[in-house]
Formats: sequence, structure tokens, C-alpha cells
Amino acid sequence: MKKNISLILALSIAVLATGCGKDSTSESVADTAQTTVAQTADATTESESEPAETQPEEIDPSMLEYSLVWEEEFEGTELNMDNWRYEVHQPGWVNHELQEYVTGDECVWVEDGHLVIQAKKIVKDNGDVTYKSGRINSRLNHDFKYGKIEASIQFPEGQGFLPAFWMMPTTESKYGSWPSCGEIDIAEVLGNETDRFYGTIHYGVPHNQTQFTYNLPEGESFATGYHTYGIEWEPGSIKWFVDGNMVGEANSWFTAMIEGNNRPYPAPFNQDFYIILNLAVGGDWPGNPDPNMEFGENAQMRVEWVRVYQRGYYDENVEEPEVVYNFREADSEGNFVVFDQWDFMTFIGGEGSADINEDEIVINTTNDGDVDYSIQLVNPGIPAVSGTTYEVTFEAKASEARSMNVTVSAPNKGYARYLPDTTLDLSTDWQTFTYTYTIAGDSDDSARLEFNMGNFGSTGTINLRNVVVKEA
Repeated sequence: MKKNISLILALSIAVLATGCGKDSTSESVADTAQTTVAQTADATTESESEPAETQPEEIDPSMLEYSLVWEEEFEGTELNMDNWRYEVHQPGWVNHELQEYVTGDECVWVEDGHLVIQAKKIVKDNGDVTYKSGRINSRLNHDFKYGKIEASIQFPEGQGFLPAFWMMPTTESKYGSWPSCGEIDIAEVLGNETDRFYGTIHYGVPHNQTQFTYNLPEGESFATGYHTYGIEWEPGSIKWFVDGNMVGEANSWFTAMIEGNNRPYPAPFNQDFYIILNLAVGGDWPGNPDPNMEFGENAQMRVEWVRVYQRGYYDENVEEPEVVYNFREADSEGNFVVFDQWDFMTFIGGEGSADINEDEIVINTTNDGDVDYSIQLVNPGIPAVSGTTYEVTFEAKASEARSMNVTVSAPNKGYARYLPDTTLDLSTDWQTFTYTYTIAGDSDDSARLEFNMGNFGSTGTINLRNVVVKEA
């Protein structure tokens, strides 16, 4: 996954394609324009999330207040199987992840009032390395439609760890397979970047996502103590919180942009979802673990508690907000590339630096990493107006014959490609490259131009100049 990592709260990406409810059952929730939710803490699973048939003529103000409907304090010495169920999956099940998810207390246990999910590294006699970890969910034990869902978590630390506190729909068949069914990622923190939080929703066909990030102050880490992560989910709105501070709100999404398949807003986020806690190892987003890294307490995701609050009444008669675009203006030459917006990044083994000035950009690589975006240069905020054709042109050379690729991507639409990934061969002489692309779908004011220079078998220096994106 290619990610534009900024140091401020920002709309971003994160593609974590996980697949929808693998053990789907028939739909159990009746759609109503107005929903009344039971508020008792000891209510049954059905009453925790199901709307009542009756609709109050006048809403008592107390029904708009949050009440605790379920909590898990992880008391005792064993996982409460009335609340949770294990998921078992083989390595590579999604996102090329390395871990096997196993049952029992080998990788999931309760101690001192905390849930512990432990990732383990197994070195075989022949030197082969495998990984095990845990994944549990509340499906069919505790499913929820709307509410404030929170957990107190200490995340693991180490390259290759991807822990998550998230939700998936109880019944996939209501809106179709992932991503049409929807996915709510309440909190993700990469093990190699433990000062940054990600909150995301995935939805739609084609796959779209809305993502928010939040950074701790310099020197602090989500792996050194417990923090509270949560959402407030209502009809037409999902808000993310870290330690009580709101870090983002999503209120625009869809199920499928295919005639006859799109469901009325606020689908797909108007159905029962269940809670998932898991710790993945490796895969497309975090990359593989450092071969020399220990898997001790640093490889533990620790959960202090999970709590769910709901209001007694929700009005589902909501309309999707009108999309307002903020398109960047071209300069006097018609160029949408902005010099001071260039962002150089390294991922998954990539090491290098960039000398960026208005006349020429020089990319120096010391390690080309494991993936093409291990060495990456991007210019975000490129307009993508529906039906418009754009032209990308630039000059490039290298200190030795080598390759790289160029693309125009959509970070807020699951990194869909407006200009497909295009590999080009560089020589030691300047060459001019020109590509065109047309925006076939909805408009987008946050596309970005990418140059990906990692994992091409060379650390040769690359020079770029006269980079232009304009209407064709």
C-alpha cells in the first residue's frame, strides 16, 4: 500500500482489504427510518443492537443520552467465550500476511484484568520461520448498530506488526461482499510507527476509503502505555476519538457505483457490525518483520477493556451531504504541480534522501527496499475532474541504466489509479516522458502524482526536472 505519511492530522489512506463476514447468516435487522435502542446493560445481544418496532411520537431527552449497553473488563483467568469467538486463518489469508491465526491460549489469554494477544515467531530446525498470532471477534455474541464503541489498548512495537481494533458487518449478504458491505477500522497503529494512529472506513465498488491520522507529541508512543480509542457512530456520521479528542469525522460514503446495486445512504453503515481484535504480522501495509527482531512483550497487543454505549433513539432519516470540491488552481503555465508540496518518503527497507529544488530534483538511494514504493516521491493535491483528460510530462535521467515507475493515484479512493503504474527505463542522458489519462468516475480533489523508485535492483541516483501535470 502506498501511503502519503504527513506529520499532521490529514485525510489519507490505508488499504486493509480484509473480506467480509466469513460466517454470514440471514439478515436480522429491520430497516426503519427511526430507531429505538434498548439501554439496559444486561440486555440480550439482540436488544443491544436491534431497533424496537415502536417509534416514540415525542423523544424524551434522556433517550438521546449515551447509556452503557455492554462492557468487557477481562476479569478472571480465561477468555469469556460468551463474549468472544476465535478466528482461525492460514498465512496469506489476506494482504499477504505471514501469521497463522490460532485458537486457545497459545496466542490469546487473560491476565491481571487484561486481554493479551501475543504474536509468536517459530524457527524450525531447517531454519524456516513461521508466525502465529490471535484474532477474536464478538460476532453473534454482541453485535451493534450505532453507538459509542471504545477500548483501552496498548499496542505492540516492532517492524511488521499491524494490530487493529475494528468492526465488520454481521451479515454480509445485506449489501454484498467487501468492500460494498463496509468496514470500520476504529484504531490501527503500525509497529514501526507507534506515534501515529489511523482510523478508516472502507466502502463502495469501486473500493473507496476515508482515513484520518493523529500523531502523538514527539517522544511519545502508543506502545508505552494505554490509550482510549473509540468511535461515535450515528446514522450518517462516524467520528473517531483518541483519548477523548476527536480526530476526524466521515459522513459521505456509498455501497456500489453500479446501476441497480447502489443502496440508499447511509448504507452500508446502517446495519449490525461486530467487534474484532487482532494482531497481524507482515503483509502489504507494514511489510515483513526485521529478521533479527525479538518477539517478546514488544509483540503483545494488550487490551484493558472494551465498552459500548448507545442512545435510546436514532433518527435514520438522513441525507448524504453534498460533496464540495476544493480543486487546486493551475499556475500561469497551466501546471498543477506545486513545488513546495513535494514529499519524499521511504518505506519497507527503503533508505535514501532527496535534494528538491525548483530546477531539479535529485533522488539518492542507499537501499532500494522490498517494494516499488520503498523509495517514493509524491506531489499531492492534483485535481481530477470527471471527464477531463490530463497530461503528465517530465524529464529524467539516472547515474546508471535503471528503471522506476510513475502513476497518478487516488489516496482517498483506495489508491485507485487514474494513470496506471507505468514502468519506464532511464539512461544516463536526459529523456522526456509524456503520458495522458482521463478521469472516468467521480471527481477527486486529492489525487497525487507518484514516482516510485524502490525495488528495481538499482541504487542509481535519479534526476527529475520540468515535471508538469496539465489539462490535455
